[in-house]
Amino acid sequence: MQSTTTRIAHLLATLAFLTAGAGAVTGCGSDRAAGSGVRAPGTGQEPRAKSRARQVADAWDGSEAARQWRKGYYPMADAVQLPEGGLRDEADKRAFTTQNFVLRGALPALPRRDGEVRWKSGASLTLPLMAAGKAYERLARGGNDGPHLTVTGAEPGEMTLATSRGPATVPAWLFTLEGYDTPLKRAAVGPSKLPESPIGPSRDVPAGMPAPLDRLVAVAGDGRTLTVLADHGSCDSGPAVHVLETRTGVVLSASVLGARKGPCTGEGIRARVTVKLTRPIGDRILLDAHTGRPVPHEGPHEPSPSWS
Repeated sequence: MQSTTTRIAHLLATLAFLTAGAGAVTGCGSDRAAGSGVRAPGTGQEPRAKSRARQVADAWDGSEAARQWRKGYYPMADAVQLPEGGLRDEADKRAFTTQNFVLRGALPALPRRDGEVRWKSGASLTLPLMAAGKAYERLARGGNDGPHLTVTGAEPGEMTLATSRGPATVPAWLFTLEGYDTPLKRAAVGPSKLPESPIGPSRDVPAGMPAPLDRLVAVAGDGRTLTVLADHGSCDSGPAVHVLETRTGVVLSASVLGARKGPCTGEGIRARVTVKLTRPIGDRILLDAHTGRPVPHEGPHEPSPSWS
């Protein structure tokens, strides 16, 4: 497991580039690129990127993995939602980012063993409920001497969360925060078990060709705007994300723009890329062309299940 120091550093880095980010240019159409630079990927790399994306799309279409994926509960947003209006000052924001909480009160017992996730389509799924104490422990992983948020109690409730099958109503714990009129919400159920991918990762990845996306950051309310994190280096113009849309899936292929020759520093740079789809993602599977697997989501408090 990561140390508290390492995890806090990761959370602070995440907050920094989600706040600042890199400007993104969005593209249109069913087979195109979006990126933080002003140039599209070179034509020499596009056929290979498209070929790999098509292989991934075809492998998942109609597969047993796709069937399991569409039956499961896979969040595409952070399991924690802030009180209405957000946090009141920078100290509280830092406390939330570093997961620095203090409990001043008793937490209720589990009201029942299972809870129901419900989708607008009418579909539902019964999953084990997480106890309030365990949900609090996942919030409060900090424990340093800096600013903190004080939890004074909790009650069972619900929250709406973006998932791989569209928005869902999810059982949640509603934590009362000292100084706030509305609660902080934390999903009270965990994701379903991941299916085995029907295609392995890409073995041949030349410079500038599809590389693993870091993760999905957010799906906008319209379902057509995705924000992902992608890596690039110090000697290029930034990352680009090529998009292949099909009836059953959306495949994202990450690459870099404008690679330059010459001496470069070795640090990696992480940037936001905004991808605009031709229609809402709905229950289509969001896939990474390099890994051949669904694009992971990782919020500050609830990472995706590991594919390793």
